[in-house]
Amino acid sequence: MARKRIITPEKKELINKLISEYNITSAKDLQEVLKDLLGDTIQNMLEAELDEHLGYEKYETTEETKTNYRNGHTSKILKSSVGPVEIDVPRDRNGEFEPKVVPKYKRDISDIENKIIAMYARGMSIITGLKYQQRW
Repeated sequence: MARKRIITPEKKELINKLISEYNITSAKDLQEVLKDLLGDTIQNMLEAELDEHLGYEKYETTEETKTNYRNGHTSKILKSSVGPVEIDVPRDRNGEFEPKVVPKYKRDISDIENKIIAMYARGMSIITGLKYQQRW
């Protein structure tokens, strides 16, 4: 006998919101939404990682002298179980930023996809996710 899946009201609400917001009508539409969400999640995690590395958030002004600055982005196409995902990896001026979410030269992210899904299932924010990611 198959195990009955229990969907919490919160998950059901989230699913309905995604279906209506993205107008999901087929499996292909769902795959595109998953690619979009995965790319956005990784992108936001990389931005938060750079904030942590530099010690200040984007557009934050401080009185103290900064020794390193943001320096644009580089495009990167990642291989995932839902297809290719394009992201923009943030850079710093001194070239010291070494992303941990998607390390330099790494293209296959199928190993971290399940971790990101688990993170969402736990209701973690991006910052909490970065702390969770430290344990990977």
